[in-house]
Amino acid sequence: MLRFLVIVFSVFSCAVFAQPTTPPIPATLPAPAIEATSYLLVDVASDQILLAKNSDEPREPASLTKLMTAYLTFSALRDKTILLEQKVKISEYAKSAIGSRMFADPRVPVSVDELLHGMIIQSGNDASIALAELLAGDETAFAALMNEQAKKLGMAKTHFVNSTGLPDPQHYSTAADMAKLAVAVINDFPEHYPLYAQQEYTYNKITQQNRNRLLKTDPYVDGVKTGYTDSAGWCLIASAKRGERRLLSVVMGAASDTARATENQKLLNWGYQAFDVVQIFPTGQPVSQIRVWKGSAPEVHVGLARPAYLSVPKGQSDKLQSKIEARVPLAAPVQKEQVVGKIQLLFDGKIITDLPLTALNDVPPGGFFRRTWDAVRLWLQ
Repeated sequence: MLRFLVIVFSVFSCAVFAQPTTPPIPATLPAPAIEATSYLLVDVASDQILLAKNSDEPREPASLTKLMTAYLTFSALRDKTILLEQKVKISEYAKSAIGSRMFADPRVPVSVDELLHGMIIQSGNDASIALAELLAGDETAFAALMNEQAKKLGMAKTHFVNSTGLPDPQHYSTAADMAKLAVAVINDFPEHYPLYAQQEYTYNKITQQNRNRLLKTDPYVDGVKTGYTDSAGWCLIASAKRGERRLLSVVMGAASDTARATENQKLLNWGYQAFDVVQIFPTGQPVSQIRVWKGSAPEVHVGLARPAYLSVPKGQSDKLQSKIEARVPLAAPVQKEQVVGKIQLLFDGKIITDLPLTALNDVPPGGFFRRTWDAVRLWLQ
């Protein structure tokens, strides 16, 4: 729990306040040296970047691209426009895809479920193209859907031209954007995410291993995706869950298969050792009350409508403080979940971020005499 709470009443416009996406608090434990062109470590619960280098620099994402192909496929399954058991005919174009494959045969229709296994576990380019053709008719049309979804997820420095990640000058992303995509897959499709932890898959009597080495060496790692081309280097997005806490690391442009695993492991270990995650007040429970004018009740309970967390240096959660700024005057009617102010978070006296403060209950308008009396009092202020 936060050390203290200060209530400040002020008049301001109640916008939507975002949680932090940059590292506001430096760790006391020295960061590891990471051998990669770009990298990033994010705490998934708090949405905080804990460590980064060149994370906004556009680079070739290689097969990390398949996270977006999976995201759109999962979306179609959720919307019931396709089914897991649905059979898909493999085109000659998909069969002829270069690079990693699941070895699908155009003579044998393949289920969507099998294609997902082939794309996620075996990193099959043929599976990726087959899913793209199923959802959009061809890869060009599918790339348009990919870019549309990228905008929705806030991937501002990403552009896709294919479903596989095969090299193209106009196909690029960043470590930060890829982290957003991976977190979206984890959070939006928990029913499908366990596929990323599967260590091998057999199709057409051919067994292939998941290329994510950390699945075998770290019992807490449960995903996410590898990528490699000569021009991109060795890439890996890894996610680990220890207890209820999830960290996600992105390494792009490592020197080897071994290096991408080693560097991701360094990032994950450091994140767990250097930071604690703190919940900012229990969700849905009152943290204060705000005066309501012209209402059936004189006050409204306020708190956080959604879970909110913050990563702080290990053992220093006592330096975390908060301050409430309430919108005044607040007049009825007030609706539950209406934004009525903000909670400002501070660490060691420095402002970190703002979170939306919402009403936890309705306050309908009061009777005629209450509204009239409060109107007079407001006028006299």
